Amino acid sequence: MPDRRFTRRGLIHAGAAVAVSAEMPPDRGAPAGDKADSGNLFSTIEALAPPAEYPLSFLQPRFRNVAEWRKEARAVVLAALGPAPAPAAPQAETVARFEERGIVFEKIVFSTAPGVRAPAFLLKRGDLKTPAPAIVDLHSHGGMFLFGKEKVIGFGGNHPAMREYHKVNYGGRPTATELARRGYVVITIDAFPFGERRYVAQAELPRGWDRAKLSLEDVNRLNAQCRAKESTIVKTLTYAGLSWPGVTAWDDIRTVDYLCTRPEVDAKRIGCVGVSFGGWRSLFLGALDDRIRACCIAGFMSTVRPMMRAHMDTHSFVHFVPGLHRHMDLPDVAGLRAGRPLMVLQCRNDALFPPEGMQASVDKLTAIYAKAGAGELLAARFYDGPHRFDVPMQEDAFAWLEQWLKPESR
Repeated sequence: MPDRRFTRRGLIHAGAAVAVSAEMPPDRGAPAGDKADSGNLFSTIEALAPPAEYPLSFLQPRFRNVAEWRKEARAVVLAALGPAPAPAAPQAETVARFEERGIVFEKIVFSTAPGVRAPAFLLKRGDLKTPAPAIVDLHSHGGMFLFGKEKVIGFGGNHPAMREYHKVNYGGRPTATELARRGYVVITIDAFPFGERRYVAQAELPRGWDRAKLSLEDVNRLNAQCRAKESTIVKTLTYAGLSWPGVTAWDDIRTVDYLCTRPEVDAKRIGCVGVSFGGWRSLFLGALDDRIRACCIAGFMSTVRPMMRAHMDTHSFVHFVPGLHRHMDLPDVAGLRAGRPLMVLQCRNDALFPPEGMQASVDKLTAIYAKAGAGELLAARFYDGPHRFDVPMQEDAFAWLEQWLKPESR
């Protein structure tokens, strides 16, 4: 019998054994027990990352004039978000109107692009004196795809899932209804793909779109289906030459377009506010649209490099703008408002952001506003507690918004 070591099969087995034994060990830059969300791959990513120099930060010495910087930097942000959709007349349609406890709720649908219709609620007091200041209230993510605009609205028909959502995220007081009670015209849309714009599996279509019929178990199950499709949405948008954050940002800009057509709105007194994903939306809307007089960002501010190691898994794909952070850090984007009122509210125990990143972002924004000669227009506050926009935070935000949007009442 021939020596098995020298048969063809024996040589194959031996070669495989050598190949396995010669495998490189895991990246030595990622020790056992490393807490990076990307595990042993983090050191490779870190090694490949360009230096965090942010050449389009207003703090770079070459920038002296804030208006000139804003024009150059904003163009880069818009390019990173992807192409602007073609203009479209709102062609708004009112599909329902009712009044509860002195607040008029108008459910509308309007166009944000050709062929794209956004469902929204517009809220205002029944005795509103017009023209009145307005707020774009930007709902959060929270893994809750079944609902969008309802996350910031309190009315008698709220689903039990929304009542719990309001309790956890808004201290039991949804913001849009409260702002309307205070004399603002408030609009909130379903961001893509939330609420009436959500993903619906083929098997679910026969059940229809009526969420009132869904149990809490149904809501949890369908949210899981939607979450599983996030990566599919991103891949499909990428092949279409688009980005999810770009679709979101342009929807919000087009919401301001529509708001300015409303006769009861004073177009010179428009603000925006949101928490978490809503804070991200407020950040970008305030940075990109000069019609926003006052911008409040809650629960979404940090420098990005400290987030890379252990604050990725807690964020949705929608928060990541391709290529943007070669040019600017997140507070640099928010700083595009320099010269206009900006408020940033953060929670010290927010699990979505590292404490050092949150503090560094405020420090950078402070420096940007100081360089622009507008330090008095920036307000930044920290609160004890986890990720949320509770009533004490809301009270501070609403008082600040009133300062800029309703100065006659002070």
